[in-house]
Amino acid sequence: MKQQMSLHDYYYELPEALIAQDPLKDRSSSRLMVLDKKTGNTEHHIFKDIIDYLNKGDCLVINDTKVLPARLYGSKVGTDARIEVLLLKRRENDIWETLVKPGKKCKIGTVINFGEGLLTGEVVDIVEEGNRLIQFKYQGIFEEVLDQLGEMPLPPYITHKLKDKNRYQTVYAKYEGSAAAPTAGLHFTKELLDEIEKKGVKIAHVTLHVGLGTFRPVKVENILEHHMHSEFYMVDTKDAEMINQCRANGGRIIAVGTTSTRTLETVTDEKGIVHPGSGWTQIFIYPGYQFKAIDCLITNFHLPESTLLMLVSALAGRENVLQAYDEAVKEKYRFFSFGDAMFIQ
Repeated sequence: MKQQMSLHDYYYELPEALIAQDPLKDRSSSRLMVLDKKTGNTEHHIFKDIIDYLNKGDCLVINDTKVLPARLYGSKVGTDARIEVLLLKRRENDIWETLVKPGKKCKIGTVINFGEGLLTGEVVDIVEEGNRLIQFKYQGIFEEVLDQLGEMPLPPYITHKLKDKNRYQTVYAKYEGSAAAPTAGLHFTKELLDEIEKKGVKIAHVTLHVGLGTFRPVKVENILEHHMHSEFYMVDTKDAEMINQCRANGGRIIAVGTTSTRTLETVTDEKGIVHPGSGWTQIFIYPGYQFKAIDCLITNFHLPESTLLMLVSALAGRENVLQAYDEAVKEKYRFFSFGDAMFIQ
C-alpha cells in the first residue's frame, strides 16, 4: 500500500498583513521566537539575543551564496513586445535556463533586447515546464552587465520595490548563483557575527545556490509524490573538517537556514561525518526524516503547505511547529523572507 502524507496537514491561516514587505532598518532587530523541539515551549526575544543561545564549542553553519540580480526586462526584437526573463541556471557558452513571461511570445529563434542593446538574448530551446534556454550576447563581463540591468528576483508575495539591492543579500554573501536569498541569514550583521566568534563559536561556510523551486507550491495532495528541483552545492575541506571537529568535541551543529540544512544533510554520512565536495541535491526533508548533521536550526517563518515548513516540522514535530506558528500569528510576528526568525533548539 502506498504511503500517504497529506499536504493539508501543513496548512495554517495567515493574515496577509503579517507578510513582511520591507526589510527592517537594523538587520538584527527582528524578533526571535525560540522553540524547544522536545517540549514545544516557546520564548520571545530580539534576534541579537541569539548569542545567548549559542555555546562555546558550537558550530554555526552559514550559506554564503550570493543572489544574482536575475530578473531582466526586455523587448522582443521586431515587435517591441515587453518580455520578463528570470535567470534560473547557468549552462555552458553563455546559455541560461530561464523562466519567461509571456512564454507564448518566446518561440525558438526569438531575440530579446535588454538595456538598449547592452545585452541581447536568443531563445535556442524550450525545455521541461516550458523553461527557455537563452543564449546571451554582450560586451565585457556578464555579471557587471547583469548588475547594471537586472533586478533582485524578490518572491511573488513581496509587492514593494526594494530600495537597496544589498538588503536581499546576507552580509557574508560571496559566490554568485542564487535566484533567491537564504533568508535566515539576513538577520546577521558583521558585528553580531564577530561577537559570536569571540564567544568561542566556530562559523563554517557552505554554498547552496537557491533555485526558484523554493517558491514553487506543492501541487500534489500526497506530499510523498512531490518532486524537488535540484540545486548546486559546494562544501570545502576546511569547513567540513571544522564541522566534524566540532561534533567530535561534543559541540552542536547549528544550521542557519533550510538551505544550509539541506546542504549538510546531503553531504553527511550515516555516522554523522561531513564529506567535502560539490554537486546537485534534490533532498526533500519531511517528518519521519532522521537528521544526520544538524542539531539546531535558525530559520524564518515559512509559507503554509511549503516544503520548508515540512523540513522544520521534521526537526521540531509538526504539532509543535504549527502551535508555534499560531502563537506567532497571535503575537503579530512578521512572516516570510523579510520577516522575523525562529531558533529551534
